[in-house]
Amino acid sequence: MILTYAAAGRRAGLAALLALDERLAAIWQATRDPMVGQMRLTWWHDALNRLDSVPAPAEPTLQVLAPHIGAPWHGADLAPLVEGWEALLDDAPAAEAEARYAAARGTLLFRLAATLLEDDDVRLDAAGAGWAMADLSHRVGDAAQAERLRGEARSRLGPALAARWPRRLRAVSAMAHLALIDVSHHPQPIGHPSRAARILWHRLTGR
Repeated sequence: MILTYAAAGRRAGLAALLALDERLAAIWQATRDPMVGQMRLTWWHDALNRLDSVPAPAEPTLQVLAPHIGAPWHGADLAPLVEGWEALLDDAPAAEAEARYAAARGTLLFRLAATLLEDDDVRLDAAGAGWAMADLSHRVGDAAQAERLRGEARSRLGPALAARWPRRLRAVSAMAHLALIDVSHHPQPIGHPSRAARILWHRLTGR
C-alpha cells in the first residue's frame, strides 16, 4: 500500500530500497553469533559499494537495486545502511547502539527515499529515526527494551508528524504515521478501519 503513495515512476525504486532494508533486517534477526552476523553484514556493505564499479552479483535484492544505481543512488550511498544493523551487534550500551542504529538505518533510509522522490524536509531525520525505533521495538524479544524503543519512537514521530507533509514525500511520511500508530498506547491492528481511515486522511491532506 505504501508504494501507491509514491509517483508511479518512483515505485520500483522505493520497493527496491525497502527490499534492501528488509534483507538487512532479516540478517540481523537471524544472527545468533555476533561475529557471524558481522561477517554477513560486511559482505553486504562491500557488495553495495561494488555496485558502482561492477555488475550486480546473482543475488535477488542486488539485482533489483541494480537499475537504480547511478540515478538516483550510488552503491556508496546505500552501503551505510548496513552500519545501522552493525551497531546492534556491538558491545556498546543498548541506548547508545539504538541511537546509532536509528540514525544509520532510519534517518538514512528516509533521506535516500527523499532523493528518489525528489523532495526534502527538515523533519526527515526525526521521522526516519522514529520509524526505525518503532520497527525495532517489534523485532526485539526483551519487553523492557521494546517499551523503551516505543517511547523513543513516540518522542521523535509525534513532533515530526504534527504538521502537513508535502505530497511527494507522503510515501515516507505515511510509513512514519503507521509506525506512530503501532507504538501508540492503543495500537490498531493491520486492517482496522480506524487505521485505514487515518492513513487515507494523511494521503489526501498530508496531515
